Amino acid sequence: MRKLMNAEVMEHTMRLRQMGADVQVVNSKMCFVVFQLEEFDVAYCYNVNKKGRYFLERIKPYPLALREFEKEQDVIDIIEIDLEQFTNAVKSHNIEAFIEINQRLNQTLLKFEDLFLYYNVPKEETDIILNRLHEIDEEILKTKSTANRVYFKKNPENL
Repeated sequence: MRKLMNAEVMEHTMRLRQMGADVQVVNSKMCFVVFQLEEFDVAYCYNVNKKGRYFLERIKPYPLALREFEKEQDVIDIIEIDLEQFTNAVKSHNIEAFIEINQRLNQTLLKFEDLFLYYNVPKEETDIILNRLHEIDEEILKTKSTANRVYFKKNPENL
């Protein structure tokens, strides 16, 4: 099995280099972690490369690339905080709406990418979309200012 995988990697590497890419093949381990929280799963995937670097993504209940870490303990700490936040969020009467909004935002991102990559979009339309995104940002900040904070172990990174 390993010989077949190595042959496939070599073939993919050659094709990508022919396309002009700089390809670095990194031997790594991939780990999947799943927690059951009441009616849904919180799942993560992280990759550990031979240099000991960790790249963490949340894959459920919606996908989100978290970031790269130097140490395994940092990955565990972030998963622990994230899990605490979801455990707390499950108690909210809005958890289903929260997850649906995140899933819809991910779908919107994919639709926008298709729009941008497959069509010549007029500037007026991109201006309208940017304006709507600005409105959503303003609504999020307004909601933050009127909502009660429920988690204090870590500060928000994007608000």
